[in-house]
Amino acid sequence: MSASKVLIGCWLGLAVLSVATVLLGSSGSTLALAAGVLAVALIKAWLISDGFMELRHAPIQWRLLLATWPVAMAAGILLAMLL
Repeated sequence: MSASKVLIGCWLGLAVLSVATVLLGSSGSTLALAAGVLAVALIKAWLISDGFMELRHAPIQWRLLLATWPVAMAAGILLAMLL
């Protein structure tokens, strides 16, 4: 698959996920909806790092390192919402 097709696919995925985030965010204010929004945000972070930053070709350590920050942020937000 050519690089431009991968980038277009990533862009389309991000657009769909952005719409999903808006729909989930406007549906109400529950912990489950917040967790859904954060899950979509984690998927978007993965798409950006693997697709646009092309880390899918990088060593696994770099990919895990870049995935750790959004996971830590999502966990912190959920923990703050529980308290």
